[in-house]
Amino acid sequence: MSIVVVGSVALDTIHTPSSTHEELAGGSACYFSLAARHFRPVGVVAVVGEDFPQRHLDLLARRDIDLTGLAREPGRTFRWEGVYAEDPNQRRTLRTELGVFERFHPTLPEAYIGAEALFLANIEPNLQLEVLDAAGEIPLVAVDTMNFWIEGNRPAVDRVIARAQVLLINDEEAHLLTGTANPAVAAEQIRERGPEVVVIKKGAHGVAARGPWGWLVLPALPVTEVLDPTGAGDSFAGGLIGYLADRDWRDRDLFAAGLALATSVASLVVGEFGVGAIAEDRSDELRARCHRLHEATRFEVPRTFR
Repeated sequence: MSIVVVGSVALDTIHTPSSTHEELAGGSACYFSLAARHFRPVGVVAVVGEDFPQRHLDLLARRDIDLTGLAREPGRTFRWEGVYAEDPNQRRTLRTELGVFERFHPTLPEAYIGAEALFLANIEPNLQLEVLDAAGEIPLVAVDTMNFWIEGNRPAVDRVIARAQVLLINDEEAHLLTGTANPAVAAEQIRERGPEVVVIKKGAHGVAARGPWGWLVLPALPVTEVLDPTGAGDSFAGGLIGYLADRDWRDRDLFAAGLALATSVASLVVGEFGVGAIAEDRSDELRARCHRLHEATRFEVPRTFR
């Protein structure tokens, strides 16, 4: 298997000022895998309940996502319900029902061991450590975390971070991990704890990454209508790791290209509800958005100063 993702597959209900969408396919593993499969084969390790619609599984399977590691257990599927304000950056959670995800204990199929890349999405850090112990030699291990685990189980989070090559976090998580509100200082301190690259996701304000080559900074692509930001971060991770898997990801230009693709994927996702934007082949559109990002950031360095 090229890429393995361990995370959640869920059913999302989303309210916006103009519409409501119920029981959409969602969860970190769902968004990540549909984004990453544009570049490399993906296998999912997750759990759903007996009520998870077959049409959602068929969607993943039609996109050549391997579901050998997706278990179906008695009980209800993990559900999340939230409402977005007129400003889509403002989100309020109405309901979280863990269901079978509360008992989730990831088991890697034999074919997933020794994959080219492993993405550990937002799950309990002790489970992430178990996966790392079972996964064999992985050239690229990328980890996502969140403030809930940083505040609730910091020792385990630190052990996971020490074994990651790429860590994806946001400004708040960087602050919690280091105690500093300066993202640049936080990234330097986190790199000293193990990860070679720290990717700080800034949502509508773009992304900054600190690696062995220094800093890479990209803005977000302007989107005229943001309908649903749900899953944008996991889709970003899918685009990034999907592109970098089986490549020399330590190379500065390759990593920059990966960030551009990831940014383009995220801009695509937020323009539609659920996973619809990445469920189809949108390769040409992603390429066009990368060109737009390249044009938006191209400039000549001034040669003269007074």
